[in-house]
Amino acid sequence: MSPAAARAAAPGLLCAFAVTRNPPDPAGLAEVRGHEEGGPLRVLTVGDLCLVVQDVPAALFDEEALTERLNRPDDLERCARAHHRGVVAAAGRGAVVPLPMATLYRGEPTAARAVAARRPVLATLLDRLRDRTEWAVKVHAAETAPEPATDTGTRGDAGGGRAYLSRVSARRRDRQSAHGKALAAAEAVDAELRRYAVDTTRHRPQSERLTGRRSPQLLNLAYLVDDARRTAFTEALARLTAGGRGPSVRVDASGPWIPYSFARWDEDPQAGPDREARP
Repeated sequence: MSPAAARAAAPGLLCAFAVTRNPPDPAGLAEVRGHEEGGPLRVLTVGDLCLVVQDVPAALFDEEALTERLNRPDDLERCARAHHRGVVAAAGRGAVVPLPMATLYRGEPTAARAVAARRPVLATLLDRLRDRTEWAVKVHAAETAPEPATDTGTRGDAGGGRAYLSRVSARRRDRQSAHGKALAAAEAVDAELRRYAVDTTRHRPQSERLTGRRSPQLLNLAYLVDDARRTAFTEALARLTAGGRGPSVRVDASGPWIPYSFARWDEDPQAGPDREARP
């Protein structure tokens, strides 16, 4: 039985990682491990586009099973890392449109129809992302010393009570003033970096539980930067992150990355019904 016939006969799903115009090097693709439970990465050609895919078992990747697995932090991390490996492999020879994690299809015909239905938006995205990368910038308020848990002032008489309330009110005003200054400084960071970027997007700021910091995250930004302007952008970053701190904010940056934040193919209003539901 041929490999194609074997795939057709075996029950399973097709996991898709990314779309590109330039098929990745077969030898390089063969060295990349996608999901541990699936087969080797391969290329599905749809017209002038290439979809990097992997055959995966339905027992582990259908909607019910995958939803259960993605609710377990360890499995979620493994799936995310596997997906990223597939996207990076697809990007070996040019721009890619990364697909959302756990993009699954019931076979090659369904996947091919989904890509063909979105060809205009995919072609536009590939043109837009060519020779550009993403940079992530997170702006936190500068950390301050924790406030005392109790106030040592005397509250037993009227004068002491008024003094206590005055101190509480003053601390509240100080916090509001500091937060306002930090927000203004964060917006100034964004305004400076926008000068060197093609586009920017704002993600929801991460919680303190995720960041591991006491100070709040004010802005969670992504910038799309031309390769030709990368030096100017990174020099601006260096100025903003020197020592990690400004007077009221801390700026952290990472990159270059594949531009996940600017590849929203699934928002195409002409998307057809062949797309498989994802958890």
